Amino acid sequence: MMKKMFAALLLAPLALAVTAQTAFAQAYPNKPIRVLVGYAPGGSADAGIRPLSRVLENLMGQPIIIEYKPGNAGGVAMEQIAKMPADGYSLYYFDSGPLTVAPHISKVGYNILTSFTQLGHVCGSGSMLAVHTATPFKNLNDVIAMSKGEPSKWSYGTSGVGGPHHLSGEYFKSVSGAQLLHIPYKGGGPAMTDLMGGQVPMLFTSLGPAVGAVKAGKIRALGVTSLKRSAAFPDVPTFDELGLKGFDSNAWYGLVGPAGLPQEVVTRLSAALQKAGQDKTLIDQINATGCDTEVLTPAQTVEKVKVDAAKWGKVVKDANMKAE
Repeated sequence: MMKKMFAALLLAPLALAVTAQTAFAQAYPNKPIRVLVGYAPGGSADAGIRPLSRVLENLMGQPIIIEYKPGNAGGVAMEQIAKMPADGYSLYYFDSGPLTVAPHISKVGYNILTSFTQLGHVCGSGSMLAVHTATPFKNLNDVIAMSKGEPSKWSYGTSGVGGPHHLSGEYFKSVSGAQLLHIPYKGGGPAMTDLMGGQVPMLFTSLGPAVGAVKAGKIRALGVTSLKRSAAFPDVPTFDELGLKGFDSNAWYGLVGPAGLPQEVVTRLSAALQKAGQDKTLIDQINATGCDTEVLTPAQTVEKVKVDAAKWGKVVKDANMKAE
């Protein structure tokens, strides 16, 4: 009898913990969910999270509050989310740079794998190589051949050192042998302005901001760096199609929380993301920003972080990239 009582006393705390955890999961969410964005309003991250949040609000039954924490190319918000309570009420709609690139360029205050709970990849976007219409470049092979022939003459612009477009440019140089000088700008807007004005001959750029300029004939799109053609530019071939087999330079967005989120909460959030990823209207809205929708599971997203971090670590090292 005493043994049974003793065993019951030992099991009671465990039973209470399981019951409490189950009750928490069933109640989640019971208040608004805050989602950080690592950039100022009006950018590509904002363009993606706004339609996504509206769908998630319906699926989760709670308001989604977007909070902007710009700084250090998304790194400020990444460090902040790593320190927040693991309760499912503070999440981050992040771009891949702070996880797959930034740690190779400078010291960061988080571990790319152990500091976070991945909830799912949402969409991915390659860069576009666009040239001014006055240049002699009609295709990708022209860029490679002419830059090799006159290595001190040609340059390419990007939105800044260490960003996805800089990585695309250096990756392109490493696999093609193109000889191009990198011209970093303080953002994609000034870079696009100079390309349209002819101050820089070519640009590795986000797809969204290039739509109007390409349609207006102000710049010429030569190719995109993703493995698949972009929904925003279905007529523009990929670098892979143009002869650089396997070329894949893709920045992406996902949803992440602090390390240690309860599994029931992870399941709830990731299931909502998966269902959101089947919403045709949402897919069209995100694709229109130049970021092609592809919702992945938490496990697939973790694997993507590992693969991309290794890949971009080598590119950063080979190109000797340094923080600005």
